[in-house]
Amino acid sequence: MKRITVFLIGLLLLLFTQPLVHAEVTLPRVIGSNMVLQRDMQVPIWGWASAGEEITISLSTENESAEPLFSTTAIADAEGNWRIKLSAMEAGGPYTLRVIGSNTLELTNILFGEVWVCSGQSNMEWSVRASKDSDAEIAAADYPTIRLFDIPHTPSGLLQQDVEADWHETTPKTIENFSAVAYYFGRKLYKNLNVPIGLISTNWGGTRIEPWTPPVGFANVPALESISKEIQEADASYREQLPQKMKEIEAWIAETRKALETDARLTQIPDNRHPLRHHARPTGLYNGMVYPIVPYAVRGAIWYQGESNLQDGMLYHEKMEALISGWREVWGQGDFPFYFVQLAPFNYGWGASPFLLPAIWEAQAATLSLPHTGMAVTTDVGNLQDIHPRNKQEVGRRLALLALAKTYGREDVTHSGPLYKSMMVEENTIRLNFDSVGSGLMARDGQPLTWFEIAGEDKQFVEATATVDGNTIVVSSDAVANPVAVRFGWHQSAEPNLVNKEGLPTSPFRTHPW
Repeated sequence: MKRITVFLIGLLLLLFTQPLVHAEVTLPRVIGSNMVLQRDMQVPIWGWASAGEEITISLSTENESAEPLFSTTAIADAEGNWRIKLSAMEAGGPYTLRVIGSNTLELTNILFGEVWVCSGQSNMEWSVRASKDSDAEIAAADYPTIRLFDIPHTPSGLLQQDVEADWHETTPKTIENFSAVAYYFGRKLYKNLNVPIGLISTNWGGTRIEPWTPPVGFANVPALESISKEIQEADASYREQLPQKMKEIEAWIAETRKALETDARLTQIPDNRHPLRHHARPTGLYNGMVYPIVPYAVRGAIWYQGESNLQDGMLYHEKMEALISGWREVWGQGDFPFYFVQLAPFNYGWGASPFLLPAIWEAQAATLSLPHTGMAVTTDVGNLQDIHPRNKQEVGRRLALLALAKTYGREDVTHSGPLYKSMMVEENTIRLNFDSVGSGLMARDGQPLTWFEIAGEDKQFVEATATVDGNTIVVSSDAVANPVAVRFGWHQSAEPNLVNKEGLPTSPFRTHPW
């Protein structure tokens, strides 16, 4: 045992004193057996090798006698990096990918289909096992062409090249602890598109949006200049302390080498962590849990987060813009689809204002101004006493409706509930106009419409009567003779009943940002 310990410590010392070289051709874990590659798109394949090494990459059917469908070579650069692009392929498989250099790697059971990144905090991380009807859902999870890649919690202050994860087929065993929202989203797509689905799950409960955002995202949004400065100062501080840290590590190596010779007490290696290496710091999760899968070809992303940014108000819209624009820029695939969940009602307590959540709803709705975005409203499937409502099937379904209509062009799919468009004062009433009314407006439960309030010039809102009039809503109150503004669902516990006839709820709104 002592000899093994000495060997391992000696190996550690060798790593500290020798330059890093790539003795063999290696691939990132996201490129592996059982993966789904994005169909109808040139697909990047990348990895590492010795500097200047020639690597041959080929794709073939899983028939050993078949000629490769694709074959090309790449040369590793001076740092050992190489990358090629596979030609666009239609949905199908299975295929085998071979990477040949000083060693040979063979990846099998590869499919081409639709790939989505699924990210956020706890409501995205929430597992199938912890969600509604879990026993039946897990038992029925037999979808060998829906593939899962689940990234573990990995904060980092520096960009990481890889993650400890693998692709798996969907079975009762593999789905149990996978993201429920991601799975139900992917399953809905699979049943409608009938092509393989790849789901990359990267999420962490309780996290803010800032750790998931790349530096370029913050730089794209002037309102977030202070965060960009924070990142720059942290990087500069880390670089400034490296010479001293290297001296400490060199001294530790000398002391440890001597301790091994004399059986003296061993000491801990000096800490060398980057200031942003934390799941709550800006870029900390992008570095460790997103960057390692860039530039894996994807169709788009789904996002469920915001509870931890409850205090942000409209600033959350700026942060959403930073996240979305940042991911799109680093991926280099243009404005790929980005669909997100509007938070469910919940009684936050802790002395928090009941209007903090509506302000986040407003910020999320404002994010629809960005191209190729969509929002799944969940005011009717929440739980006022549980920040983690269990009906993840409906959340996943609504995200899939957005993708089916907006990404895959399904004209027969209604993908959104009513969204406030404009208002007009008509004597002592206000008439509201909406987008996304579907085939008409109605009350979900057949009862009078709820959670409408109206105000005059004094800006004091009172409960109002609201009625459906064609594709508009007319709002009034005997207490307000000269109305100027309306708000709807403007409270953290609001579960209003206005929906379109397809059953999708109306997003909370206010006509004036008072």
